[in-house]
Amino acid sequence: MPCCLLIDPPDDGAWNMAVDESLLDSFANQVAWCWRFYRWCEPTLSLGYFQSYDDRRRHPPSRACPVVRRASGGGAIVHDRELTYSLVVPAASPAAHQPRRLYETIHAALIEALAELGVGGASLFGHDGGNTPDEQPFLCFQRRSPGDVVYSGAKIAGSAQRRRRGAVLQHGSILLGRSVAAPELPGIAQLIGRDVTCDALVAAWLPRLEEHFGLAFSPHALTDAQRRLAQRYVESKYASDDWTRSRNAGRP
Repeated sequence: MPCCLLIDPPDDGAWNMAVDESLLDSFANQVAWCWRFYRWCEPTLSLGYFQSYDDRRRHPPSRACPVVRRASGGGAIVHDRELTYSLVVPAASPAAHQPRRLYETIHAALIEALAELGVGGASLFGHDGGNTPDEQPFLCFQRRSPGDVVYSGAKIAGSAQRRRRGAVLQHGSILLGRSVAAPELPGIAQLIGRDVTCDALVAAWLPRLEEHFGLAFSPHALTDAQRRLAQRYVESKYASDDWTRSRNAGRP
């Protein structure tokens, strides 16, 4: 299965979210999948699609961070010392209709990559904690869902999905280190006593993803059309205060 691969430099929250939605539009009816790795140019708080903006008051350490609303669900994430990915699975792919399997297979491949990098003992979280949605912590990395990646009791990777016209957009974050804007969350560096770099994780993870999904990655850069669409999404949605503050502010 062909899979276009983007490895992007750090950028701001509005652009990162807009690019992901542009890719969802572009690949929804294609044969090829699209995988994107990216980072953030400053510590940024992203709200899950259904979260209330006012809930950010529950987390004082991140109040100074710029905030953006994701197209995918789940809890808020402080994007700082992490590797972020997005995946678009076209509607015609059988994997788009197996969301739980998609989630868990990606994380299983990540666990193998981490083991290669000396982070042995990470595992999939196997049951939910019994919390109702209203009882869930504000931050994604304080929540536990089946299929999350945990290490020494701490969540180090989680993902969330959004479906459109049968295609799937999956967002995911791997917490590499503790952020000053989320000091209660240890990253891999704190848990094992040394850093794992983004480049090393990408290099170890890609072959595992190819093996698990039968993918053939090929480098991809945004086309002019995809870039223009992303810019429209920045202006109409992700940089808009109305969009960011509104809960469920229209279908993305």
